[in-house]
Formats: sequence, structure tokens, C-alpha cells
Amino acid sequence: MNDQSLWYLENIDMLGIFCPKKIDGGAMDHMAHKNYKKGEYIYLPEEHADKIYFINEGRIKIGNFAESGKEITKAILTRGEVFGELSLVGEIKRRDFAIAMENTGVCIMSVPDIKNMMREHSGLSLFMMKIMGSRVLDMEQRLESLVFKDSRTRIIEFLKHLAERKGQRVGYEMLVRKFMTHQEIANLTATSRQTVTTVLNELRNKNIITFNRRRLLIRDMEELNKEALTSAE
Repeated sequence: MNDQSLWYLENIDMLGIFCPKKIDGGAMDHMAHKNYKKGEYIYLPEEHADKIYFINEGRIKIGNFAESGKEITKAILTRGEVFGELSLVGEIKRRDFAIAMENTGVCIMSVPDIKNMMREHSGLSLFMMKIMGSRVLDMEQRLESLVFKDSRTRIIEFLKHLAERKGQRVGYEMLVRKFMTHQEIANLTATSRQTVTTVLNELRNKNIITFNRRRLLIRDMEELNKEALTSAE
């Protein structure tokens, strides 16, 4: 379960499920493939919601704009993830925006097409039900975190959940490739960049993590869990 966003489901291998070679010998060959350059919007708030997107390569930011004009980051998505899925449950206009954070390739499917597939493939229908259920759980978790937990706890728990969802075990350590910037983490945890930097450096000084712009290595997940519990006390 993730706490980055209310409007998407992370850590799902949609590309594997929708691989043309696995469904009807190429039934998905008609699915549109499109490339977006860094900084290019896939969609904006109030645009018609009639498509679902799957990321082949690159990164996508999901967000919205406050009344003040400030940008609010809801999620940062990477290869194999899905977004725009609220169009399946009656969303007529987009509530948020999706923008490419780097050169990104996506597969695009219309709502009628994916609904037809859901009728034909029971596994896909069950999968989509899990997406909807997970959204409710994610909403509860994020609201609880924002209301009851301090900045340090939110940042540490974000690192922990990031490793659980996207990490690769290397011996006793957890490796997360394409680590986020401090500002991106701040946006996703409703904290400041300075606070993120302070917490990350503190954890590095304790030899719990090491990091750079390309990766995060958690040396001891148990110690990271203890830090989260200590912050929550």
C-alpha cells in the first residue's frame, strides 16, 4: 500500500498484464503508443477523461493546482505504472494533471477498450477492483499521516514504503534505483526540502542509508523501522 497519492495505484505490473504477446496473440497491437518530452503535459485538469495510460519508460508526475496557483504533487510514477484510471469509474473531466518529468513513453487505451477486456478476462476485472479498493485505503493512510504524524516520521515512512514498493533486495540491503530529489520527496510528504535534507543526512550519518541522485540504499530496514517508531513516539 502506498501513501504518495489518492489517485493512482503504484507497484502494479500493468505492462506485463497487457503485453500483446500474452493476450490473444497480439490483441493489444491496436493500443496507441506515444512519446512525451520532458515538461510536456499528458493531460490537464478539466480535460475530458476517456483514456487510461501505462508507462513504458520514463517518469510521470501527477498533481494539481491550489487556488493560490501553487502546484501540489500527488504522485511520481515510473515504468510499469498506470494513471488516469478514474475514467473507469465515471470521471468525466480530469481532476489533476499528468506531466512528463523526463522523456517518457506511454501506452494509451480508451475506456471502452479496457472495459471490453475486463468482460473478456476475469483476471483483469479483479485487478481493476483491487485498484479501486486500494485507492480508499491509500486515502485513509495519507490523511492519517498528515493529521497525526510529524514531518520526520512522514519522511522516514516514505522511505520505508518506497523501498517496500520499488526496492530490490541486495543481500541484507534494499536498493531503490532512480532516487528522487529532496524537493520531490518534500512535495510528496508535505514537508520542506530543508527538512528532507536534514532527515536524510541524519540517517546517513547513522549508517542506516546511503544515497545520491541515482539511487537510495537502505543498509538496515529494521533500523529504519525503529527510527520511524522513535519519531512517532
